[in-house]
Amino acid sequence: MDIETFREYCLSFRGVTESFPFGEDALVFKVKDKMFALTHIDDFKSFNVKCDPTVALELRETYESVLPGYHMNKKHWNTVVVDGKIPDDKLKEWVMHSYDLVVAKLPSVQRLELNNL
Repeated sequence: MDIETFREYCLSFRGVTESFPFGEDALVFKVKDKMFALTHIDDFKSFNVKCDPTVALELRETYESVLPGYHMNKKHWNTVVVDGKIPDDKLKEWVMHSYDLVVAKLPSVQRLELNNL
């Protein structure tokens, strides 16, 4: 996966915006102002995604390319190294999982707004 594929996939979800709140090289994806993914735009070697804590531990035990979230809450975030060892469909699955987790925690009014997009 390359940065453009990652970016296009993140932006394909309903209500997603991209921004640079942590500087011009940290690309952040949000749904309703809640972050679900981020990466270094100039050097796409990894990305961070939110993850169910139990699943996060399982993924870290199964894949050497999945690490506790760098500069994030280690319980709820994973850093995924993009090194070709994990198929793109798995990477996309984890991005979708992150998006779904964030959407599930949104107030019901905001979830309804997303469904109407």
